Amino acid sequence: MTPTDAQRAVPVLPPAVTAPLAAVERELASTIDRASYPPGLDGAVRYATLDGGKRLRPLLTWHACMAVCGRGEPSLPACAAVELVHAFSLVHDDLPCMDDDDLRRGRPTLHRHAGEAMALLAGDAMLALAFATIARMDDPTLAAALTAELSHATSAMIVGQTLDALGHEEPVPTRATLERIHANKTGALIRAAVRMGAIVGLAEPDAYGDFRDPLATLTDYAEAVGLLFQVIDDLLDVEQTQEQTGKRTGKDSSGGKLTYPGLLGVAAARQTAAELHAAAVGAVGRLGPRASHLRELADFMAVRTK
Repeated sequence: MTPTDAQRAVPVLPPAVTAPLAAVERELASTIDRASYPPGLDGAVRYATLDGGKRLRPLLTWHACMAVCGRGEPSLPACAAVELVHAFSLVHDDLPCMDDDDLRRGRPTLHRHAGEAMALLAGDAMLALAFATIARMDDPTLAAALTAELSHATSAMIVGQTLDALGHEEPVPTRATLERIHANKTGALIRAAVRMGAIVGLAEPDAYGDFRDPLATLTDYAEAVGLLFQVIDDLLDVEQTQEQTGKRTGKDSSGGKLTYPGLLGVAAARQTAAELHAAAVGAVGRLGPRASHLRELADFMAVRTK
């Protein structure tokens, strides 16, 4: 099966959705500035973090906060923290002992750029910096809640990566096995990104109260988009070229990894993506107009090409 012309078109997020990106980039840069790393480590962390990624996770954090309290600015430390954990995971995932990738976002991976030792240390530094960023927040109760959320997601991500890279216990993998791996490896951090934004919003004095239990509603949304992101990632690996995605493609099947197209077939994987998209849209629809940008993010994730 080859992608249709519509699938090959490059989707673009609406400007209103991406408007927070300038603030997120400033927050990330100032967070690294405050760390005062020695030059080599500083350069490696900046290379891995300030490199123009999609920033979907901090956008989810910002817009989840907006859905709850009508403002995104209070979520900026959480936006930076979740993106730092994401950047750490990519750097370590690319290492020769893991996926051994040479290309990330259209340029050499960090270990190719700065050496394996520096890439390992930079990943460690980004993980520590993520939690230091939350610890600096003025509200200790809020900081504790965000720390619990992000630490749980980070641990789950590592569990998922372990199952993905080193194998799973089932002799014949099932869909449940596949979903367990990816709900942890990819979905957990996306879930945390959304929930952290909601938690920040709920701590604001003007938190939106026109619907019951916004955190549960946003969690339903987050779990759907978390798996949706991975299904589309798996499809891109078999349908797109390295030039289109900015990273090596075809690596999952050649590495014997458990993927949605590999287990279910491409057509069924696309149907799964459509079902997850519908679930996300249905959940976010319960939140009213303040959550419209979360729907647009789900729409984008369903058709993204990189």
